[in-house]
Amino acid sequence: MRHVIALDVGGTGMKAALVGADGTLLHEARRPTDRERGPEAVIAAVLDFAEELRAYGEPAAAGVAVPGIVDEANGVAVYSANIGWRDVPFRTLLAERLGGVPVALGHDVRVGGLAEGRIGAGRGAERFLFVALGTGIAGAIGIGDRVDATELGHIVVRRKGTVCGCGQRGCVETLASAAAVGRAWGGDAAGCARAVEEGDPRAIAVWDDAIAALADGLVTGLTLLTPDTLIIGGGLAEAGDTLFTPLRAAVAERVTFQKLPPIVPADLGDAAGCLGAGLLAWDLTSMEVTA
Repeated sequence: MRHVIALDVGGTGMKAALVGADGTLLHEARRPTDRERGPEAVIAAVLDFAEELRAYGEPAAAGVAVPGIVDEANGVAVYSANIGWRDVPFRTLLAERLGGVPVALGHDVRVGGLAEGRIGAGRGAERFLFVALGTGIAGAIGIGDRVDATELGHIVVRRKGTVCGCGQRGCVETLASAAAVGRAWGGDAAGCARAVEEGDPRAIAVWDDAIAALADGLVTGLTLLTPDTLIIGGGLAEAGDTLFTPLRAAVAERVTFQKLPPIVPADLGDAAGCLGAGLLAWDLTSMEVTA
């Protein structure tokens, strides 16, 4: 079957897949990013991973999703604080390694939002907001066929709060990300969620604080972006109703004139990045046919 190579490069792990024209995942693989070995080693690992997938058959194109600042037009990963690379010409490097096939490079959250918008929870919505609750908090806004990344995690919700890596204080990311919940709980966020379900009062206090901060940030996002649907993904969303029931209530309490959209879990889970990278790659083949 005709396919493209798709890679999703994260701070701790890399996911790769062969993606069919209908969005089917034909083959999946994972491996650690090993960022402790340095950015050059990570770049080499990405290229090696892509080349290994080529052994399953010649791809029509390739797509890769990466974190940080991305120059998608020129195919350059400009900067990633988590990995440490700067100005990596991934489009050129991958095209050379894969025998000259067209390569698309995308921002990881925008690419995940693209997948959720086209084939996931945002399918059919004219305007959606996708929010990924992971180590940090990031978002993407979809309007028609266009999806752009947003810095939702750096909305300030507590002006005297913790200093954020961005230089501000009290960003929603410092209070409501999976990493922030884990820090406040003294373990991981999944453990905190389990303790909430068991009625642990300290866990409930940590969870309630995170929900309140997240709701404050989301209402600002709703006010600015007016989405028809609000999609929540990332590791924290795996808490299910433990997250969504109080979050929906907290957002509803805060809206006044704003339109309150459905708040729904992402459909694609951690496959969204790979699927989105695959969609970017298939878009390249469509452009070639049009040209």
